[in-house]
Amino acid sequence: MRALLKRVPFSVQLLVGLLLGALLGFVARQYDVSWLATTLTEIGRYFVVLLKLAVPPLVFTAVVISIANLRKLSGAARLVGKTLLWFGITSLLAVGVGIGLGLLTDPGKGVTLGTAAAKPEHVGGWTDFLTGIIPTNIVESFTEVNVLQIVFLGIVVGAATVSVGDKAAPFLRLTESVLELVQKALWWVIRLAPIGTLGLIGKAVSTYGWDLLKPLATFSADVYIGSLIVLLVIYPALLRFVGGVNPITFLKKAWPAIELAFASRSSVGTMPLTQRVTTERLGVPRDYASFAVPFGATTKMDGCAAVYPALAAIFVAQVFNVDLGVTDYLLIAFVSVIGSAATAGLTGAIVMLTLTLSTLGLPLEGVGLLLAIDPILDMIRTATNVTGQMVVPVLVARSEKTLDLAAFNAPSQDLDAEPAEPKAEPKPVVREPEPAFGS
Repeated sequence: MRALLKRVPFSVQLLVGLLLGALLGFVARQYDVSWLATTLTEIGRYFVVLLKLAVPPLVFTAVVISIANLRKLSGAARLVGKTLLWFGITSLLAVGVGIGLGLLTDPGKGVTLGTAAAKPEHVGGWTDFLTGIIPTNIVESFTEVNVLQIVFLGIVVGAATVSVGDKAAPFLRLTESVLELVQKALWWVIRLAPIGTLGLIGKAVSTYGWDLLKPLATFSADVYIGSLIVLLVIYPALLRFVGGVNPITFLKKAWPAIELAFASRSSVGTMPLTQRVTTERLGVPRDYASFAVPFGATTKMDGCAAVYPALAAIFVAQVFNVDLGVTDYLLIAFVSVIGSAATAGLTGAIVMLTLTLSTLGLPLEGVGLLLAIDPILDMIRTATNVTGQMVVPVLVARSEKTLDLAAFNAPSQDLDAEPAEPKAEPKPVVREPEPAFGS
């Protein structure tokens, strides 16, 4: 059986799990098979639990090492600047898609408040967001999986190790060892993704049927269409006309990470696979990818923090008959670019949504209308997030003339095997003259 599985590509295993899960979920809902629905729910729940178990040590060690690795890069400040610039550009493009779709389709017209619509318990505000970055209790930051605070701690510790220099070498070696251990263990969990996908998709189909989606059909379709426009139009256009690489090749090689993100609804949980695809399949230098991918997994959220909150703000405004002006749409764009770290790479985007609504002064009770179908919408949002987290490193590496085009254009490597060990001493990269784009 194991030999048979090895002959089936990992992406195909994920697809089979997704289709089989959808079929079983449909059977469970259509014929009211409660034990099957419960089984699918438990399978999906345990898979997500295993993913989340690794989140605190994975995020902390990855951020520390990524910051420390910047000292190995020539022009580190320039690379960080370009990465942040492309994060902002792609977020603006994504939020523009969301606003445009919302204005074209009027997703909130005709939708009325139900008895279940209530103000959410956890509300995102700018004061809470800014003060919430700095932890008051380091242990609680890890035990409560506050990813934003863990990222802050990782940045501080990483910067301190760079400042200390050689004296921090033993700590860095220990941190690298912990990161390798966590990634190895998480890779074993990712190998269970076909089964986890079966459970997660099966639960979604058995729990959320058309009857629930129908009143919000326009909004749901907008989220999927908007995310797919970003994923299949905006990103490929940037890759072709800015990066000068084949977007079809990119999507084929990035597909396993995109597929896992869709099923798991976790950018951080997908991060080891995202990083492996980015370096081994897409040819981004490992030292730069070790910074860009973890940083992107916790802050780069074009689906959750751009397309979705833009559409949701328009939806809620229309439900409550509130007219939005040009200033409001500019505020939506601002919140999307600056506040995306509030999503913190975990499942769901309610914090980002409430942050957007509170900034615009819209009623937070409107969130209650969207909570029921949030898991269905979160799948395509997370897939878009993770795709963007791979697109930006490719664009930046290409602009720096450090992208390994031979690896990018080569046949896709097998992801069933254990991750390749990094080379001890990578050869120095000779940079070509500064390109005209991406600077």
